[in-house]
Amino acid sequence: MAERKRLSAQDWAAAALDALSEGGVAAVSVEPIAARLGTTKGSFYWHFSGRDALLEAALLRWEETHTGEVIALVEAEPDMRRRLRLLLTVALGGDAGHPGDRVELALQPTAGHPLVAPVLARVTRRRLDYITGLFTALGFPAEQARHRSLLVYTAYLGHAQLAHATPDATPRGPELPGYVDAVIATLTSA
Repeated sequence: MAERKRLSAQDWAAAALDALSEGGVAAVSVEPIAARLGTTKGSFYWHFSGRDALLEAALLRWEETHTGEVIALVEAEPDMRRRLRLLLTVALGGDAGHPGDRVELALQPTAGHPLVAPVLARVTRRRLDYITGLFTALGFPAEQARHRSLLVYTAYLGHAQLAHATPDATPRGPELPGYVDAVIATLTSA
């Protein structure tokens, strides 16, 4: 008899995040996720007190991987203009199947959900503050930096929706660098 792999809370959170990206908050359901993982609900209850705890873990995982890790990646670049370019390449470079974009879009219809709302607010605030900091470091006054960061973020959300709905309408592959350069030229012009 083959030994069953012991699942961690992170395994469950990752599977819940996949389910969330595919079907929204309603898809974070214990039995289908257990089936996806090839285990029983008993494994779930070893790590979580209930479905809400699993949803919270999935949301925190999304926040860390699609905000914290992206910021850490971008921060490793010493040049501010190249930092902005890297951020836009990562954000806009995901095709319609990009997991961060799928989660972002899946969360929007449930933005008022009591577990989703604070995470979306925190992620949005952190992202806007980070982008504002980039524009400030590029020499823009505080108010202009904030306006430009808002433009970047709304462009990202619109790009994610467009890539989801009509993927052929968004630049990918070899077209992406030129598009990112044009976006940066627009965003950094006086």
